[in-house]
Amino acid sequence: MSSNNNPISHHTSHTMGNGASSSNGDDNWNCEASNANGHDQGDALEASLTDTVADPLNFTPNRITDEPREYDEDSQQGSALPCSSTNSVFDGDDSDMPTASNITSMYSSINQAGFNAFKIIDTTLREGEQFINSDYSTERKIEIARALDAFGVDYIELTSPVASLQSRLDCEIISKLGLKAKVLCHIRCNMGDARHAVESGVAGVNMCIGTSKQLMEHSHGKDMAYINDEAQRVIEFVKSRGLEIRFSGEDSFRSNFSDILKLYTTFDRMGINRVGIADTVGGATPMEVYEKIEALRKAVSCDIETHFHNDTGCAIANARIAVEAGATHIDTTVLGIGERNGITPLGGLMKTMMLTHRDYIMSKYNLESLGHLERLIARTVRIEIPFNNFVVSPQENILNKLDELEDKE
Repeated sequence: MSSNNNPISHHTSHTMGNGASSSNGDDNWNCEASNANGHDQGDALEASLTDTVADPLNFTPNRITDEPREYDEDSQQGSALPCSSTNSVFDGDDSDMPTASNITSMYSSINQAGFNAFKIIDTTLREGEQFINSDYSTERKIEIARALDAFGVDYIELTSPVASLQSRLDCEIISKLGLKAKVLCHIRCNMGDARHAVESGVAGVNMCIGTSKQLMEHSHGKDMAYINDEAQRVIEFVKSRGLEIRFSGEDSFRSNFSDILKLYTTFDRMGINRVGIADTVGGATPMEVYEKIEALRKAVSCDIETHFHNDTGCAIANARIAVEAGATHIDTTVLGIGERNGITPLGGLMKTMMLTHRDYIMSKYNLESLGHLERLIARTVRIEIPFNNFVVSPQENILNKLDELEDKE
């Protein structure tokens, strides 16, 4: 869609000072913790890749145009309206009209295989560390990791082991807990970070580097040629050690998507486990997400991980539509905590997936433990659970207490 049609033409960035380090492959501890752990922001949101968006119900493209309508004063209708007086949906034979049940059936069948195989990468212990008051102790990290494991998340992502010596020690400790969930750590795109990650004992590495014009210019100062070469070195090294590896272009939705597809197809041929697409500034719309994930799904055979920030309130919708388009892994945090407005909340994702895929969710995740998990995080970061929270709300707590009192009487 054109920039004129983009409902979000700019985005207020946060301070760049937190993420100005260079991914130069240095192998020391003196790297900016915030960049090893976090995201960098740019300036203006750019337009979508193309003017064509996909219709998730019938997979037919719809062309969005800026053509003016020819106004008919007699009928007081624009000629570009989809239904004229001669073919109105309210006139004539309606045998071809879709019914509510047909639409529901089509919607439920979209990428059923993807829905029945998607995995959760919970990053409360990495992305969540960027949230205000998230000064986790090692003991609390262990408690959170075990609670996430009891819930049934597939992966637990930790802060980069080069962020600090304590982060390195925490990676080693949590990796030895014997959890069912695979433990990952987040690193920059350089061999120094990769070596520390492999030595920390994690099961996999989530590598990330900015690929948008804004981040290449203002964050790390590298170009696509460097990113391609250095990422290949890291992928080969990590795979040679038997660990899972993901490459994600930070700020993917503002990146040149042709560059993203070229990079990712190269890494796919190398046998990478996952490629990631990140809405780092939270400005992507569901249609844009569907369009780009669908294109990426056609280009690579590896798994696709997604990371959606919630600056415009679309994180849950974007996560769901991403799975419909072919994504296999969704990043979440408990209560959606994270940088700025946070990312896709674990509870919110479960709630929306339960509407159409209840059996799958119920068979895989221990939903009864989600309330405890949310209260644990709320207590840890010293916030109140919102009144309109998806799973546990203060109103529910009050009603439950009243029910308990009535039972006792």
